[in-house]
Amino acid sequence: MKKTVKDIEVKGKKVLVRCDFNVPMQDGKITDDVRIRAALPTIEYLKENGAQLILMSHMGRPKGEPKKEFTLAPVAQRLAELLGCEVKFAQSDVVVDDSVKAIVSEMTDGDIVLLENTRYRKEETNNEEPFTGQLASLGEIFVNDAFGTAHRAHCSTAGLAAYMPAVSGFLIEKELKFLGDAVEDPARPFLAIMGGSKVSDKIKVIDNLLDKVDALIIGGGMAYTFYKAMGYEIGKSILDENGIELASQLMEKANDNGVELLIPVDTVCATEFDNDAESHTFRSSQIPPHMMGMDIGPDTQKAFAEEIKNAKTIVWNGPMGVFEMPNFAKGTNAVARAMAEADAVTIIGGGDSAAAVEQAGLADKMTHISTGGGASLEFLEGKELPGVACLEDK
Repeated sequence: MKKTVKDIEVKGKKVLVRCDFNVPMQDGKITDDVRIRAALPTIEYLKENGAQLILMSHMGRPKGEPKKEFTLAPVAQRLAELLGCEVKFAQSDVVVDDSVKAIVSEMTDGDIVLLENTRYRKEETNNEEPFTGQLASLGEIFVNDAFGTAHRAHCSTAGLAAYMPAVSGFLIEKELKFLGDAVEDPARPFLAIMGGSKVSDKIKVIDNLLDKVDALIIGGGMAYTFYKAMGYEIGKSILDENGIELASQLMEKANDNGVELLIPVDTVCATEFDNDAESHTFRSSQIPPHMMGMDIGPDTQKAFAEEIKNAKTIVWNGPMGVFEMPNFAKGTNAVARAMAEADAVTIIGGGDSAAAVEQAGLADKMTHISTGGGASLEFLEGKELPGVACLEDK
């Protein structure tokens, strides 16, 4: 267990808080503020308890130089609206300079300052000096609440822990609780649902989960690589050439471990990668040479829903088909609905799965939606996350 903001005295202290404000933008406007809202409980707790908050985040990939389209100025404005108080934006192309230090030195208890995009500095992603030391000069306590970047050892996610006491915020605490309990002590039966396109991207996650789950569902684009490993023809469907042998090994391991492995029995295929393309449903072993798989079929939807209904802990990462196209979102939506109705702890592993659940209007029916796609995958893979490992233990 890691220490949280509740385990440390913050009154009158300058507290550096790493948030994940990497929000989608269009024409200088924030199009989705979910990540900003996710940070509010920690920010509000620290403010109410008399801390002086210096917030940090990255946005996009400015690649170590200031780029206007990646400024955090709109985030400061949105934060102020959500909190109902002033959030001072310490604008600086180098993130920390004398003007920023002056703003920080004048802070009083409960004040909030947001620094500019940490990735404006090339040292950030390499966790190098002098940037870590410059950030550290602003504060006395480090709070990491950015689970979405906890799998990266950057100046603002891990480097600061070498300079001062380091604890987690409530968001990281919540992520570690749900993902940790699911992996280490799940209510059973424990079911994992893996989608997305490439087997090789998720090989280590699936391999690790096969030692823990009772059943595993494979869907999405990676199913066609499993078909290929089973000797089926897949037409023009997506194929992860490097994953064919891996898929064979995973099927063998599932069998050896007594894990029920569910692979789609029918597939919705289309003539083109287009929402309006002609489409038909085929048995998975009978995909025509001129067509490509786009979604799981109705028989598979029923089989998966039945498996979901029987589970007590479910972790889902990756859509069942090309859910961005309405005509091929039925499988992903069916899984989302089944999870919403399940009498189980339901955990969505960020990324596309989170977007799919939001799109289906079922986000509030899930036990937990992870804010970090890559971080949650690495956690499920059994890896230590640098942004968590650096925090003090209770």
